[in-house]
Amino acid sequence: MGGFTGQTNFSVSQGVRMMFYVLHPNETSYKTIEEVPDYVDKATVYFTMMLVMEMILSWAWKGRPLRINDGLTSLSAGVMSRLPDVFFRGVEVTTYIYVWHHYRMAELPWDSPWTWWLTFIGVDFAYYWFHRMAHEVNIIWAGHQTHHSSEDYNLTTALRQSFLQKYFSWMFYWPMALFIPPSVFAVHLQFNLLYQFWIHTEFINHLGPLELILNTPSHHRVHHGRNPYCIDSNYGGTLIIWDRIFGTFVPENEKVVYGLTHPVNTFEPFYVQLQHFVYIWKTFWSTPGFSNKLSVVFKGPGWGPGKPRLGLPEELPMVTGDEKPYDPELSTSLQIYAIIHFFLKLAIYQHMFEAKLVLTQTVLLVRILYILLTLTSLGFLLEKKPKAAILETVRCSIFLLLQKYGYLTTDIPNLNKIFEVIFSICIAVWGIQAVKEFFTKKPQKQE
Repeated sequence: MGGFTGQTNFSVSQGVRMMFYVLHPNETSYKTIEEVPDYVDKATVYFTMMLVMEMILSWAWKGRPLRINDGLTSLSAGVMSRLPDVFFRGVEVTTYIYVWHHYRMAELPWDSPWTWWLTFIGVDFAYYWFHRMAHEVNIIWAGHQTHHSSEDYNLTTALRQSFLQKYFSWMFYWPMALFIPPSVFAVHLQFNLLYQFWIHTEFINHLGPLELILNTPSHHRVHHGRNPYCIDSNYGGTLIIWDRIFGTFVPENEKVVYGLTHPVNTFEPFYVQLQHFVYIWKTFWSTPGFSNKLSVVFKGPGWGPGKPRLGLPEELPMVTGDEKPYDPELSTSLQIYAIIHFFLKLAIYQHMFEAKLVLTQTVLLVRILYILLTLTSLGFLLEKKPKAAILETVRCSIFLLLQKYGYLTTDIPNLNKIFEVIFSICIAVWGIQAVKEFFTKKPQKQE
């Protein structure tokens, strides 16, 4: 079973500093890959604290509460992206280890500060090129577009990750495996990811001279914009110097409008993840000529027959700044319900990662399937789909069934009884709603 298992002692100071990539080489250097902590897992509490702080600031300072539907969709994508890690060490680290064992040409010392800093530069350089290709190669964009599908820009957006993107990124890190130990690489791969969390915010404007070197909220806001001036720019992870060197840097100018040039207008988690793959599949078969079919897959998302590799900028949709995000009206009670059940699911998710070494493969698989069912059902509710009540009735029934047979039980008997009462009530409420919908005939359209 994969993942990192090292270092159980982890101070609050280290936790805060790891979110900003300011840990020292001597406290983050490990001889073997097994010793490397799962920094991303340890960051969960810091993600939560920063998210809550931003939500409070957004409501109190700007009078603009977080959109529950968009925020939960982003968090759902983050959960989905990490589910494979329950069974496997990340594909980026696994393939890196393979190259290291079979093809390395030299072995830099794992405990040298020079190796640490070289890896810091190398990981960020490789990330820049992967990130750039994720925007310039359609099949890779199909995975990465999930991250850009939010029409908001806040810390939840940082967690809106694709569960398929990692299966494209691994090859960009291979050259480092020829001489840099996997344990050092695994540390920086995680830190590079964690650094990019805090830059997804509108509450930080400019950071003075740091803007020349570091990727900052201002730079990354441009990257997430669908304004024509924002497209295909600011690919850096931790550093912005690569964009300055390779000509892809664009400073923040006019108001940024966030999201995809063609918004997905949905909160269904699987559609958010897979919709562009479906688009490529359909376009591939409808495009004449084998060469053109290959271009559909490997050229830019805006490419078409007779166009340059990345498409024509003048064909991008106009952006006025007055665009309104997709936001179906939801009752307060439904929003509260969705939040409560999302966090109940999150408790199952977190416990699964903490106990994955002692849980059986069958239990882990059942929990993953239940989590995916929960995310889908909540997406239907947020989308106000006609069959949402039926699906939610089924989901709550399955919860009780899994609890009865020991797949979702807790170590607290009274808590199990409380869950039994709560989910029984939910089954009754949604079951009645489902029956009403079934027997309610839609009015006929008048000719």
